Amino acid sequence: MEIIRAKHMGFCFGVSGAINICNKISEDESNFGKRTYILGMLVHNEHVVKNLEEQGFKIVEESAILEGRDELQEGDIVIIRAHGTSEKIFQILKDKKVEIHDATCVFVTQIRKTLVEMEKKGYDILFIGDKNHPEVKGIVSFGKRVTICNDLEELLSITLDPNKKYCLLTQTTLNKKKLEKIKSYIKENYSNVEILDKVCGATQVRQEAVEELAQIVDLLIVIGGKTSSNTKKLYDIATSYNPNTYLIQDETDLKKEWFQGKEKIGITAGASTPEEIVIKIENQIRGIH
Repeated sequence: MEIIRAKHMGFCFGVSGAINICNKISEDESNFGKRTYILGMLVHNEHVVKNLEEQGFKIVEESAILEGRDELQEGDIVIIRAHGTSEKIFQILKDKKVEIHDATCVFVTQIRKTLVEMEKKGYDILFIGDKNHPEVKGIVSFGKRVTICNDLEELLSITLDPNKKYCLLTQTTLNKKKLEKIKSYIKENYSNVEILDKVCGATQVRQEAVEELAQIVDLLIVIGGKTSSNTKKLYDIATSYNPNTYLIQDETDLKKEWFQGKEKIGITAGASTPEEIVIKIENQIRGIH
């Protein structure tokens, strides 16, 4: 039995950066005694969030802030999660005079800035992504002329005004092949759409790595949180090449029957999945054989 890891997997620098910000705040003696909050899930992994709560961080939800149900007071520390948040939330937090630490991923921040800049130049925005995902909600909240489409099918249902100029932007974790289809359609049918490919580089190499791995193993395990967009996309890519693909959160989700007659076991992990979880799963798999 052989366990083969994907060439690129696990924590991306955006997730590592967000966790490092929390660790520095936790270790800073000047913060002792202060109430520290994280806006929603810092990253989409339940184990990471649980560890942060054990360190003393509390979770404050966006809905509570918007509805005035939060307990935030002047001087409290609030960390903006890696996916970012909306313009309105930022303003409310500033008005409350809390101490804001922005752990938004640099790729998300870049897309947000680009959206604002392109609107100022007179462009309408076509945004490709999951309209219910916090990253997308946060980015588009900074715009005034934004149309969100989940995929090519939704884009096909929209009529673009030939007299307007458009800018196409995307969620950072968008499936690269999905984006290529959208780009081909736009280039073939419209001359008034500027395409700015902003898919995260870390996302792209992870997707390419799992595509390669899925084709050479008997079984593939994808490790990540239930709400993780990038993990779900890794799973979708893997299953398109290998039907023996399973998405799990930790070692307790493994089932012995999956491994009967399987010799080459592939493993990949979402960008928010800690290395210690991966190691536990590898050890559990070795124990099965």
